[in-house]
Amino acid sequence: MKKRDIWFVVLTALFVGYLYGLVKVILFKFGTVDISFLGSQLQRVIENPGQIENRLSMANFTPFKSISQNMNRLSNPHDQLNLFGNIAIFLPFGLFVGGMAKRKFVGVLFCSLGMSLSLECAQIIFSMGSFDVDDLILNTAGGVLGYGIYKIISNK
Repeated sequence: MKKRDIWFVVLTALFVGYLYGLVKVILFKFGTVDISFLGSQLQRVIENPGQIENRLSMANFTPFKSISQNMNRLSNPHDQLNLFGNIAIFLPFGLFVGGMAKRKFVGVLFCSLGMSLSLECAQIIFSMGSFDVDDLILNTAGGVLGYGIYKIISNK
């Protein structure tokens, strides 16, 4: 096996581990990943589709609403975590997608947005959090920032 192939396998394994951690943090909020729980949550939503409508009524669709709230309360650790954590958790995504998939800026932008949107929608479907457009903005910014770091490190 060539050295390049070994690196690809290692990076792929790291990326899969990162994705597992990403899902764990965003959906399970640092708790145990329980697939049977996801199944029961999905079953509840299928039996009562009004839950999705209820979740959507609590969602934030106003861009920069929660970002500005977090900025005004930076002394609060929860607001700091929400603001900077959403960026930081997607930094590795931009690094991986930029490096492994050899994506350009626009590709990383859309991959980051797509992954973030998938996770935000999963929170609604599985009733495990709330949809926030500002999370999309911050997560996407984190992915793009990670891509920028990849470009600087790789000198490409």
